[in-house]
Amino acid sequence: MRLPRGTGGRRWWPWLTVWTVVGLGIRLASVYGRPNRVPGGDPGYNWGVANLLVAGKGFIDPLSYNYHNQHVVLQTAGWPPGWSFVLAIPIFFGFHSFFAARIWSCIIGAGAIVVCGLAGREIGGRRVGLIAAFLLAIYPNVWMNDELASSEALSPLIVALILWTAYRFWRHPTKWNVVALGASIGFAALCRDELALLIVLIALPLILLAKSVTWRKRIVLLVLAGASAGILVFPWVGYNFSRFDKPVYISDGLGPTLASANCGITYSGAYEGYWSLLCMKGVVYKYTPTADESVNYANAEKVGMKYIRAHEGELPAVTLARIGRGFGFFHPLQQVRLDSFVETRPYRWALVGLGMYYVFLALSIGGTIVLRRRRIPSFPLWAVGVDVLSVFVLSFGQTRYRITFEVSLVLMSAVQIEWFWSKLFPARRHSKTTTGDEALQPPELADPVPVGA
Repeated sequence: MRLPRGTGGRRWWPWLTVWTVVGLGIRLASVYGRPNRVPGGDPGYNWGVANLLVAGKGFIDPLSYNYHNQHVVLQTAGWPPGWSFVLAIPIFFGFHSFFAARIWSCIIGAGAIVVCGLAGREIGGRRVGLIAAFLLAIYPNVWMNDELASSEALSPLIVALILWTAYRFWRHPTKWNVVALGASIGFAALCRDELALLIVLIALPLILLAKSVTWRKRIVLLVLAGASAGILVFPWVGYNFSRFDKPVYISDGLGPTLASANCGITYSGAYEGYWSLLCMKGVVYKYTPTADESVNYANAEKVGMKYIRAHEGELPAVTLARIGRGFGFFHPLQQVRLDSFVETRPYRWALVGLGMYYVFLALSIGGTIVLRRRRIPSFPLWAVGVDVLSVFVLSFGQTRYRITFEVSLVLMSAVQIEWFWSKLFPARRHSKTTTGDEALQPPELADPVPVGA
């Protein structure tokens, strides 16, 4: 496949740099457009944890420590540690302000553009990579998280990294590639604990379906994938076991989530399938202020589970509402307004993001068909959507929880757009031209690979 001028060989990296700079510019402009944002909610909490971490206090609750300067030390694992570790980097070098954290978040977002381009190139060639990088650079549903400095700002980078390493392993099922895949999933789990499921949804089937690989080697690859993920995750789990009264693995935020998502307000009416601050406050008031966080959050989980058991008949409808709300098919305009009010997202850009999301979703169907015809598996891309689905079922419908799947949508849309491009502007074939795109299927996987989507 001969690429259009400007995308082949030596010019690929310059073009990727252009889209990265464009994406960084959009993100920085969004920050400077609202320079006086006050740290609050989830972003403010993680930023507070990062500041205390650099100060040598460990992972402790910033609200309790900073409340009226009482310096109450309570261990916390309300969120996975990855984003707090990342936010701690500029703080370590002296940039303590929340504004600096937002700028750093934009730089992380720009890095995601590069990795998304690499993932796209691995999936469908250089042109696909550049299209994917461009789409991720301009997509409001992605860059709005960077402006907020929310933990979702890291999600595009880690998911693009997983998909990049996944398709590298699919093309070349070597030990080093499977170690890279397992490590990327392990790192992702420390940033978003639900992404640990991708070791089963992506790594496991890729290893089992690898062609020209003996079963003995597949077992070795499985062990390497699990070990490389576990090496990153297990130290944090051990640390949590040493500091909480009740078992805590990656995070203990499930309790408050269940309490806020399972109550009368979220089971019927306008906010069906969403969460309620009023319900959460009712549980928080029952907390013992100086008690171990794992104990308080376990009590919150009991409250949520008690409500679920008492309203099991309503749960199927509520679950569908959560899924519909999260994937943009149940009260989508109301959800945009809620995102604007609760998370202070810019309303008009959120509307643009919703429209682009629908377009990407439609293009992704065509992209899946193109990949299937090229004998390239699409299930790693859709597996991220299954992972997000599980989040909606267990918690509630929320636009920003969809961010990991939107990286997959961008990549599949890029495949479809590249197909349109090739039909509109067919290029002459040159037998001696080598672009790196000809080998859409590796020699060791000459047989069709079952496609999961």
